[in-house]
Amino acid sequence: MSQLITITNEDILVQVKLSCKVPEFIEGIATRKVIANAAAEAGIKVEAEELQKAADKIRLMNKLISADDTWAWLEKHSLSIDDYEEIVYSSVISGKLATHLFADKVEPYFFENQLDYTGVAMYDVVLDDEDLAMELFYAIKEGEMSFYDVAHKYIQDTELRRKGGYRGIVGRKDMKPEISAAVFATKPPQLLKPIVASVGVHLILVEEIIQPQLDNVLHYKIGLDLFQQWLKQQITQVEIK
Repeated sequence: MSQLITITNEDILVQVKLSCKVPEFIEGIATRKVIANAAAEAGIKVEAEELQKAADKIRLMNKLISADDTWAWLEKHSLSIDDYEEIVYSSVISGKLATHLFADKVEPYFFENQLDYTGVAMYDVVLDDEDLAMELFYAIKEGEMSFYDVAHKYIQDTELRRKGGYRGIVGRKDMKPEISAAVFATKPPQLLKPIVASVGVHLILVEEIIQPQLDNVLHYKIGLDLFQQWLKQQITQVEIK
């Protein structure tokens, strides 16, 4: 026999506390208020067309194809139409504030920190034994084995092994310092001597150094990073009562 359970707003608040999520919720509230206050001070306005585009984008992201899908989603998340409009408005005002504050700062920041956005196309095999890594390094150098042979034999991860240890385009900031220092000092294509890192010994083949271009994707990423840094700084200055 099914049992009827009533859940109140107080129950929800208690669950938030018990799940140790209060700091995250407080940060979210503070973030929303900081953005709203800053946008008001800057005189930023939101047009109906902008809201419509944002609403369409949010529905697309959540795969809400029909009106029924949208109503079901709202009900699932206990949201009213007004709540949904607030979500859309917050999304638009946040983006416009970020553009207002940092659109003209992205390019100077990029050129000042261009090295941080340099990437590398590389292959990497992580070993546990430094002596074995050196032995394999010299075997590759002398043509006794190929890097692919080493990757195929010593990489445990199936997908990475199939790719011969190819890690894709890796950014300088995504590497450990001891690895990035060696990798970005190379003249590709080049096999590096084994590098002892905090986890394992890396045998790396550098295929190409990728010089960064300030395209739309990177422009957006830098702007978002600057905005997030600004938000964190603002939140630390918020007095919560």
